[in-house]
Amino acid sequence: MPKPFLSVIIPAYNEAQRLPLTLINVDYHLSRVEYSSEIIVVNDGSVDGTREIVERFSGLIKNLRFIDNNENHGKGYAVKIGMLAAHGNFRIFMDADNSTSVDHFNKAFPYLREGFDIIIGSRTHKESKLKPSQPLFKRLLGKAGNLFVRLNGLAGFHDTQCGFKCFSEEAAEKIFKLVKINGWAFDVEILFLAKILGLKIKEIPVVWVNDIQSRVNFIGYLKTLADVVKIRYMISKGKYDLSVLSQKK
Repeated sequence: MPKPFLSVIIPAYNEAQRLPLTLINVDYHLSRVEYSSEIIVVNDGSVDGTREIVERFSGLIKNLRFIDNNENHGKGYAVKIGMLAAHGNFRIFMDADNSTSVDHFNKAFPYLREGFDIIIGSRTHKESKLKPSQPLFKRLLGKAGNLFVRLNGLAGFHDTQCGFKCFSEEAAEKIFKLVKINGWAFDVEILFLAKILGLKIKEIPVVWVNDIQSRVNFIGYLKTLADVVKIRYMISKGKYDLSVLSQKK
């Protein structure tokens, strides 16, 4: 297969109900653009019908690839596997619930062309639209979490956890060789690593569709905050081996 222009990575854990409409929507948008693309679904040890859904769609959607993890490791692990298996000149990951659709790449690309290495969606951007708005307790938890992240050395970003991030091929190869966090805090780790590597990052507004069935809960927030502390510790102790960046793929 010729090298695709864009790779779309979708991590999936027990997404048999939500994934079909997402794949249809992604294929709809990508079939109407001039550039080539691939879609990579990483099944992270699902115990529902996620595997069967992707296998069924593989005969219907051009350039749909499937990576099947036998065990559940976490969203960060699934995204890492997908990013390093991708071939695209540009690579995005998005959520299986399609909360931020793939056509946001059209907003991101002009900044990539300007020389930015990473584009991240921000739900708190003044031009963003949330449909509908998150419940108050989730908004408060999100603000508190973002403040905690900034106090721990990652200032300058208003939404680290939005499920839409876009990378140049070079940035993806560098960052995801280093990623260690398998859970939700991998988004924060990505941005820390990008700063260490001197990469240029741009936040853009998104249209974000709130899924009332979201599985992120209070315990998940606490685990994420604990992983932020872990990331800071690993950075301070030099646990990230930058020498791997000089190794061939």
